[in-house]
Amino acid sequence: MSGDGLKDLPGPWKLMLLGDGSPTRHLRLITGFDVEVKVIAMNNEPLIAKGVPEEVQELKSPLIRRQVWLTCNDQILAWAESWWNQKEAQHHLKEKDQPIWKSLTEGRSEIFREVDGLALVNSNWLEDSFRKKGPFWSRHYRFFRQEKELTVIREVFNPALEKWLGPAKRQKPNAI
Repeated sequence: MSGDGLKDLPGPWKLMLLGDGSPTRHLRLITGFDVEVKVIAMNNEPLIAKGVPEEVQELKSPLIRRQVWLTCNDQILAWAESWWNQKEAQHHLKEKDQPIWKSLTEGRSEIFREVDGLALVNSNWLEDSFRKKGPFWSRHYRFFRQEKELTVIREVFNPALEKWLGPAKRQKPNAI
């Protein structure tokens, strides 16, 4: 994604949504607080549900779906879910409450991230959890190692991040 249609979005939000850095690291840097990963669920995913990024179909089954809250100083700043091949999940997610980026880069292994899509999400349960009105900026991306797809990750960001990143128009830009 080039980000060309995101002209109305401030630079810090473009970096958060399109950058290839770790969102947990970014959250730590911008808030000044450690990021806590709170695992909500980690279960077998027998069928690919409606609304799942199409790239999930490229993962070899059986699949596991992991869902987490990313919090700083007891404030929920993002919700994330990831899909994994079961064997890869067992290998890479030994510490379930550790950020994925940290799990994948232990041993200084090289990985590549590719942002596949941006969206605005409307969700009552996220409004309740974030204590903010939607829609919410979301992105999904894949991690690769040696040209092999490892996981597909979707993140939805709390508008509370505007405190650090500046206001973000929450309307559909041309490129989405």
